[in-house]
Amino acid sequence: MIGIIGAMEDEVAQLKKNMEIEETTEVASLSFCRGKLSGKEVVVVRSGIGKVNAAICTQILVDQFHVDVIINTGIAGSLDAEIDIGDIVISTDAVEHDMDASIFGDPIGQIPQMDTFSFPADESLVKLAKEVNEKANPDVHTWIGRVVSGDQFVSSGEKKEQLIRVFDAKCTEMEGAAIAHAAYLNKISCVIIRAISDKADNSAVVDYPAFEAAAIRHSVRLIEALVSEI
Repeated sequence: MIGIIGAMEDEVAQLKKNMEIEETTEVASLSFCRGKLSGKEVVVVRSGIGKVNAAICTQILVDQFHVDVIINTGIAGSLDAEIDIGDIVISTDAVEHDMDASIFGDPIGQIPQMDTFSFPADESLVKLAKEVNEKANPDVHTWIGRVVSGDQFVSSGEKKEQLIRVFDAKCTEMEGAAIAHAAYLNKISCVIIRAISDKADNSAVVDYPAFEAAAIRHSVRLIEALVSEI
């Protein structure tokens, strides 16, 4: 079973529209939609914003729906000057950038007593997602690298530079690392896929409704093509 966690309501709605829905279940105020997408058994859900919502959502997918693969989609801010708005970033790994126990000697981002600094994506899923996106969305660039997540919207140049310097990440958002963390603890495959919405420094001037519509098109195309190959 494949779990798909979306961040944008319209994106989740489009995926549901394209599904053969068999059952909708409400758990912890979240709506889990189970059925078939691209011929595969999936559960689609919007987690809500932030790491706690994302982690709760992931654990429910594991406990109640017994998923063994999780795909997280949504938008993110770029941390690499070469990555343009609209491009797609696929995670190699994920770090919770707002975890700071450095006073005890841990590096920033390290969760104390965890056996890993970052939460890795499934390498085969990463490779497959890149190949699929290059075919499904040839009008945008596909990037692979680290995703950092925190319970804050990054909009200052100072914070952006810190994330680049400390984590060498490709993009920043608010849920992916929590999803990857929960997947790691449950020993299931996971990948984070994000469309770039801004430069994470408040400098971009974008027609957001137009961007969101394009991001949803790209995301839905990619998800459907990726699911069919898993």
